[in-house]
Amino acid sequence: MTDNKPPRKSMRELRPATRLVHGGTMRSQFGEMSEALFLTQGFAYESMEQAEARFTGASPGFQYSRFGNPTVAMFEERMALLEGAEAARATATGMAAVTASMLGQLRAGDHVVAAKALFGSCRFIVEDLLPCYGIASTLVDGSDLAQWRSAIRPNTKVFFLESPTNPQLEIIDIQAVAEIAHSVGGTLVVDNVFATPLLQSPLKLGADCVVYSATKHVDGQGRVLGGCILGSEEFIMKNIHNFLRQTGPAMSPFNAWVMLKSLETLPLRVMQQVRNAERVADFLAEQKSVERVLYPWRKDHPQHELARRQMSAGGTVVVLDLVGGKEAAFRFGNALEVVKLSNNLGDSKSILTHPATTTHQRIPRATREDMGIGEGMLRLSVGLEDIDDLLEDLKAAADAV
Repeated sequence: MTDNKPPRKSMRELRPATRLVHGGTMRSQFGEMSEALFLTQGFAYESMEQAEARFTGASPGFQYSRFGNPTVAMFEERMALLEGAEAARATATGMAAVTASMLGQLRAGDHVVAAKALFGSCRFIVEDLLPCYGIASTLVDGSDLAQWRSAIRPNTKVFFLESPTNPQLEIIDIQAVAEIAHSVGGTLVVDNVFATPLLQSPLKLGADCVVYSATKHVDGQGRVLGGCILGSEEFIMKNIHNFLRQTGPAMSPFNAWVMLKSLETLPLRVMQQVRNAERVADFLAEQKSVERVLYPWRKDHPQHELARRQMSAGGTVVVLDLVGGKEAAFRFGNALEVVKLSNNLGDSKSILTHPATTTHQRIPRATREDMGIGEGMLRLSVGLEDIDDLLEDLKAAADAV
């Protein structure tokens, strides 16, 4: 009897939502449906010869959870499937991912070009940490391609950017910057946390490496910390793999397990948050106390056309500038009841923060203003609450101003 069943599709041929439910799963002999949680720091070998072969790389398998762990490996594979990357490595935090993505490929005497619109900790890495290791850096206006080109030196090795940026929601032309980087033999690292892998694909636009704070949308429920670095197999093995093994910013297997379960609902959560964010942005733009609203999908956003070309939706974050500066911003925040005050984002709960006094407070005021971060600016990460409850809460806050 002939079996006429069509050949089974590979996981990479399936669509993102399916990959996020099934991708990377390794079942034990018990055939469990939920991914197994391997809380172990080490692994036993059947023989001395097998132990030797594991350490030389001649035999596949796990050695020590700082190097690799089955639960963490499942998370890495699922993230790679989602991103469309050949390889991924998980880290303890998003900032560990950012740090490793640069230090893993840089040496003393090298030079980095980065967009000046960066999260406060990312800017610290570029401006303060890299010079400690003899690595120079130049900050540019990310939206000005001429500045990227003019900043290049003979020793430029890495280009780094966020898009959308934190908190200004500036959109940078990833494909154009990638072409500039590659024209001088450099690599482009993109922090894609605001867009998530669902709304923007930097690797397809030419980036060599993508980093995430998985603490944000990937967990998305305010529970655990984590990060992820993704790229080609060659890039990861050459620049990231050994750096992480030797320096040790390993993701906890428990955190990896939590994020595996979160990935199953990522499309449902993100797309509902996007729908809420669109409504919130339009609503806030109508309030008299709001001087300006920034949201990539609104036509009044400075890089609206680029955002439409580069992203599949506008994201989950809305930025507003209030008339009245810091005093008005504090009145607005203190009047909120449904929206919580916190410096996280990408959570199922709506969260508001004042960047000038929280995420970017260590940056001098003049520098913040040059970055476009004023005293009246607020960053609102829109969650999963009922949209009418959110709008009523925001209306009360706007009226309080």
